[in-house]
Amino acid sequence: MPTISHKGRNMPESPIRKLAPFADLAKKKGHKVYHLNIGQPDIKTPEVAIEAVKNIDLSIIEYSPSAGYESYRKKLAHFYQRQNVNVNSEDIIVTTGGSEALLFALATITDPGDEIIIPEPFYANYHAFASSTSATVVPLVSTIETAFALPNIDEVEKLITPKTKAILICNPGNPTGYLYSETEIKQLAGLIKKHDLYLIADEVYREFLYDGDDEHFSVMNLDDVQQNVIMVDSVSKRYSMCGARIGCLVTKNKQVLATVMKFAQARLSPPTIEQIACEAAIDTPQSYFDEVISEYKSRRDTLITELNKIDGVIVTKPKGAFYCIAQLPIENSEDFAQWLLESYDLNGQTVMVAPAAGFYSTPGMGLNQVRIAYVLNKQDLITAVNILKEALLVYNKK
Repeated sequence: MPTISHKGRNMPESPIRKLAPFADLAKKKGHKVYHLNIGQPDIKTPEVAIEAVKNIDLSIIEYSPSAGYESYRKKLAHFYQRQNVNVNSEDIIVTTGGSEALLFALATITDPGDEIIIPEPFYANYHAFASSTSATVVPLVSTIETAFALPNIDEVEKLITPKTKAILICNPGNPTGYLYSETEIKQLAGLIKKHDLYLIADEVYREFLYDGDDEHFSVMNLDDVQQNVIMVDSVSKRYSMCGARIGCLVTKNKQVLATVMKFAQARLSPPTIEQIACEAAIDTPQSYFDEVISEYKSRRDTLITELNKIDGVIVTKPKGAFYCIAQLPIENSEDFAQWLLESYDLNGQTVMVAPAAGFYSTPGMGLNQVRIAYVLNKQDLITAVNILKEALLVYNKK
């Protein structure tokens, strides 16, 4: 029988989606499942985007240019400029979601065996993207005890080897909600300049900040290392358009852009209709974002308050995005998450969470942790956490 590739065998399963069959079975039993496992917002997509799709006047749905429509890239550049992010349309390549942007970035800058330093826990698909490009993830350990803060910059430097090609961060972070300060970003900039590395920043959640004077500092504003910086972005969360699958890769490095373009040409083009929707979405009024951020802040506060009522649970308050890592009084969160769906319900209701071990690269880390996405309304969050509380009592008795 022909063999499967080493790369394929090493491709990790998604901790977010691999328990989905058990959720489906729970629903077939008639149970209501509260999905805390996936960052699928219930916020409505902006009406201007929906209307743009409804009013499309096309006789042929053609390929778009490989870099994406120029009109969209220009409008997107103006959007970034309004946020004081130093970007021009020539710096942007439109991709099929932020995922493709990350794949293109890693494919462009790494050869098999090259190393990417990533603070952990990290978005689980970073590992999958690295596996796809035969790069090696080198985890930089951060802990729940320090609210997943970036370790001392000396600890980061210790991980750099001749094989290191980049440092990859998500700011604010998925799954932790950690927000990197301008000081921390500039410390990383000093490191990549010293060792001539790339800094890749996933800035998908840039708007989702909740505490007072906190501000997002984009890597695109690191003037002295512009040739070393790659930014990744997406419309999925900003406009609650996860299914549109439109993202972008942004860099001032023309050699990187030219190489990314070869990968972009190989996949032909990003989706046509979705780009039309995304171009329209840029006209979304500020009031939409004000309401969304206010709603998520309220949800965050509700979730953290309710989790802190459960004995033995440790959770830190995220500053951004819409996730948190919660440490539970159990030994194996994957077993617990499957048991919740397969064997437990409270009045016909149960909860789906994402086991956090899949967000770590270091073996044995995160075994008693889960990632929770606060994308449900406040009452549903209260109900879901109460189910979690009662389930833990039953689970720890069995």
